[in-house]
Amino acid sequence: MDTNVWVVVLLVAALLAAMLAVAVALLVRLVRTRRALRRAGLPTGSPWVFWGAVAYVVMPADLLPDPAYLDDIGVLLLALRSMRTSADPRI
Repeated sequence: MDTNVWVVVLLVAALLAAMLAVAVALLVRLVRTRRALRRAGLPTGSPWVFWGAVAYVVMPADLLPDPAYLDDIGVLLLALRSMRTSADPRI
């Protein structure tokens, strides 16, 4: 193969690895946020939001089949936002 093809393949692989790392970091943050809210005695919102987000990230089949983890990252961010708004008394 040509060196340009290898460079493109390596760049795409690095981009996919970075997106996977972001998805895993958000999943860890979601679990830690729920745990911290429960320890503080604050509401964590609907349990189906948390477990739905975790199941969506772990499922091998996505609703939006793509090689990137953009939809997984979006689901995790929405779950974090939902948990934050349910715990914040001002909202």
